[in-house]
Amino acid sequence: MFTRGLAFPLSWLLLFSVSACGQTHGGGGGHGPGPTPSPRTTTASPSPPSSSNASFPGSVPVVTADDEGKIEFRTQTILVQVPVVVTDKSGSHIHGLTKEDFHVFENGKEQKVSTFEEIVTTHTKLPVVAPKPGEFTNLTLSEQEPRTVTVIALDTVNTPFLDQSTGRRELVKYLASSLDSGQVLGLMIITSHGLKIVQGLTGDPAQLLQVLKKASGEMPAMQGVGMDAQADAATGDFPDIPSVSPGSDPTAAIDAFVERGDAIYSQFQQQNAIETTMNAFLGIAWSLSGIPGRKSLIWATGGFPFTISSPAAVPGGYLSRLYERTMEALTAAQISVYPVDIRGLVNTSPVGDVSQSRVRTGSALLRQVNNRAWLQQSSIDTLNEFADMTGGKAFYNTNDLASSFKRAADDASSYYLAGYYLDTHNNHAGWRQLKVKVDKKDSEVRARKGFFVTNATIHLELTRNSDLTYALTSPIEGTGVPMTVKWLGTSGDGAKKKADFFVHLPANSVSIEGSEGQNHLNFDFAAAAFLDNSKNSQPATTTGKTVTAAVPDAQMASLRSNGIGFRNSLELVPGQYTVRVVIRDNVTGKIGSVTAPLTVN
Repeated sequence: MFTRGLAFPLSWLLLFSVSACGQTHGGGGGHGPGPTPSPRTTTASPSPPSSSNASFPGSVPVVTADDEGKIEFRTQTILVQVPVVVTDKSGSHIHGLTKEDFHVFENGKEQKVSTFEEIVTTHTKLPVVAPKPGEFTNLTLSEQEPRTVTVIALDTVNTPFLDQSTGRRELVKYLASSLDSGQVLGLMIITSHGLKIVQGLTGDPAQLLQVLKKASGEMPAMQGVGMDAQADAATGDFPDIPSVSPGSDPTAAIDAFVERGDAIYSQFQQQNAIETTMNAFLGIAWSLSGIPGRKSLIWATGGFPFTISSPAAVPGGYLSRLYERTMEALTAAQISVYPVDIRGLVNTSPVGDVSQSRVRTGSALLRQVNNRAWLQQSSIDTLNEFADMTGGKAFYNTNDLASSFKRAADDASSYYLAGYYLDTHNNHAGWRQLKVKVDKKDSEVRARKGFFVTNATIHLELTRNSDLTYALTSPIEGTGVPMTVKWLGTSGDGAKKKADFFVHLPANSVSIEGSEGQNHLNFDFAAAAFLDNSKNSQPATTTGKTVTAAVPDAQMASLRSNGIGFRNSLELVPGQYTVRVVIRDNVTGKIGSVTAPLTVN
């Protein structure tokens, strides 16, 4: 399996100008022009969950996207598409509704629905693309017809080790009952070393079932970190270390010292878990972005790595841009996330907890009970919030996990797609709240709760370098830009051989912008070759270019009919290589990537 860490910076990839499609292209390294995000400030601490009987134990500053300031829009036509699932009280899908039955509100203001369609997915056999010998492609399906696509992500980063086996057992039960469902299924595992594909998209649940039975778990990020330390880290309620006078018992001071150290370690692990989880969701979004229709992502987890006190809340520091970019990618790929808490019924009481070395009393016990109760309730609230933000539904406090998996998968079988154009006169950054109402009595409506309008989601050049770096090293192939790579042979008599290859982008695979009376292409190409079985995570060689070319009207017909093709080469010493080729559409931010093995003799 092609798995690499993000150990190398993008500085080794100097994008240079070459010719393609008969045009001269200018280079474009760095972030490019655009506003720099304003430093984010903190707001007041979040309120305690209303359903919890524990008061909020600490004072945690909340970072929100609303603090970015204003956004400069460079286009006036941004279409916002909202997949909407409409069912009756029994959960059956309601068909035959019209555009007039739907009312879409952004921040409480009704929007004009400009595009609308009802989508009923097909359950016909999955038509898999068969590439020609010597060719490698990310074209997943041979026809672009919406299907019921469900991807299951087993989360080993945020799930206790013993609960991971419970999740796998319940998934086996669910898949065993879905052998004739006609669904397109995929299975991935979120690990501390990144996202791993266990089984790519398949129309054969039996095949997925056999692979799942062989899957194994791993120790989560918080393994060995007690619930109390996790609660302290999440709430910011670090215990004070009392002073010890001569002749007094130092036990309380020692316990506080250990607990404080555990909380600091827990915070460090939490940051790693956030980054790993967000990168995993980003990779999944890219892998499904080229597949039409609404997709269900069943996230079998033990909890979110941070607390979402409100939809506008983002993890602080350098992770905020990654979080916003990930949420934008999930939205663009029409992915609804269905978190399933595979811990089942959870008891947070410290009484009878075998991991406790000493029973606490008095105020220390009260603090412990409050923090644990808050941590559990905030975990449930965050799963609910994240599901609502993406148009999914959270399942928790149940041991019948197989039924939860089934309900999540059934949602994508039928839905409506309503679209409206974003009001770019509202240039305030932050979270835009969505609400959909349907004029149908006794109906239940599920749609995503909103979307981010921030520098990271509007000015996609800000995440260009990080996108390319992650795409070049991720084991997940992006399908947002369809492409095919073909090796043309090797040549040369020196220590290094020249390996030539051809990249073909089908018609309409990348955006063609119209500005100042001309049509423009704007995409990045990058390739990196990794020596197989090498302990060095650095690529053996790289190449790349930025295509920013004007396309004359005379060439438009050929471009729309035949697509884009160009040659390139890599200079390598003899050996076995894994080569990753990436195309990034700089207009939409969509990613296409292909992994092509290469032998240089």
